[in-house]
Amino acid sequence: MTEVKNVLVIPAGTEIALEINNALRCSKFVKLFGATSVPCHAEFVYENCVSDIPFPESPDFAEKVNEIVERFGIDYIYPAHDSVLLALTQQQNKLKAKVVTSAKETVEITRSKNRTYEFLKGAFYLPVIYKNAEEVKTFPIFIKPAVGQGSVGAKRIDSREALTEALSDGVEYAICEYLPGDEFTVDCFTDKNGVLRFISPRSRARIRAGISVRSEKKVCDDGIRAIAEDINSRFSFTGAWFFQVKRNARGEYRLLEIAPRIAGTMSVTRNLGVNMPMLTLFTLWGYDVDIIDNGNEILLDRAFISRFKTDIEYSNVYVDFDDTMVIRGEVNGFLMMFLYQAHDKGKKLYLLTKHAKDIYESLEKYAISAKLFEKIIHIPPDGEKYEYIRPDSIFIDDSFGERVKIHKKCGIPVFDMDMAESLIDWRV
Repeated sequence: MTEVKNVLVIPAGTEIALEINNALRCSKFVKLFGATSVPCHAEFVYENCVSDIPFPESPDFAEKVNEIVERFGIDYIYPAHDSVLLALTQQQNKLKAKVVTSAKETVEITRSKNRTYEFLKGAFYLPVIYKNAEEVKTFPIFIKPAVGQGSVGAKRIDSREALTEALSDGVEYAICEYLPGDEFTVDCFTDKNGVLRFISPRSRARIRAGISVRSEKKVCDDGIRAIAEDINSRFSFTGAWFFQVKRNARGEYRLLEIAPRIAGTMSVTRNLGVNMPMLTLFTLWGYDVDIIDNGNEILLDRAFISRFKTDIEYSNVYVDFDDTMVIRGEVNGFLMMFLYQAHDKGKKLYLLTKHAKDIYESLEKYAISAKLFEKIIHIPPDGEKYEYIRPDSIFIDDSFGERVKIHKKCGIPVFDMDMAESLIDWRV
């Protein structure tokens, strides 16, 4: 396969979308596009991003998606939110690109926890489920919006009064037994023949805004495998999907929910060698796939990250060597990322240094190619860097004194090491 497929991710700013982006951005088979309903982080991630599509419940949702499909020649649409997955799957016949999804019935049933529990009635891994508040005789219990994702809106309820109050908000809830044990997400992959090829549980050790922000690979024991195989036999999945379980008071796994889509924290599985978003596309394209799991231990911890846009324009980059490109005897990889990116974008790089040794030997020592630079300028100890700098430039140096001189004499933007992150373009 050599033809590049144009893939549109909707909505492009969710944690799910960011994982799809991380998984596919380096693929030679895919060019990524993004679409969102509101301005969000996606504009820092996707080079081609539309930020004015209607929400999925809008009557003109499919029409607006088709406009994007035609504008960019989109081949596939990758849903990155449960409600969007449902809307796109249900409206596939109206859309001019193929939706990356499982069978319509599977998507519709799993969108509601109550419908999921009803469909799986009698399964050995279901929690105790109450049809209404009157059936509840003992506390604590657990309620969760029937239509929702992650742990958003989930509550432990300790009394009848609290239950009455919680159920009075007009939201449809799944009412279940309280499960006090550990919680796990289980990443699964089903191939084009419906065969369950991969099962990988991971912990949900810390949750923020319903999203697992600390997750560790766990052993797939017989209990989890049996649940995965039974779910796979009852639903029709295409590619990646996942389910969540929690242990009850006896240590038995009980199902929380199923989702036929990519999970934001599937990055754990991806970094074991199993790229679920890419494998799902290969499956949709009709390929037989092989799966390589490195089998190592892995722990993910997620925190907020920052991306920047500035109005700085420049043609030249002047950068120092000591304590800038090399810090404490190690190459500054973060700065080198920017330098290579600037070089690829056609900027001219100048190494401006008072390095005490042979600069070419030092560059070779740290495996930095001298060819990266338009010119290497070695300044004598009593020389002034500002004398060598052209207009339309930026200057990067760890020395505050040098930055002050350059800023005053040359009137250009100057950057310390902690500021280099604002120069990097993360878009694909």
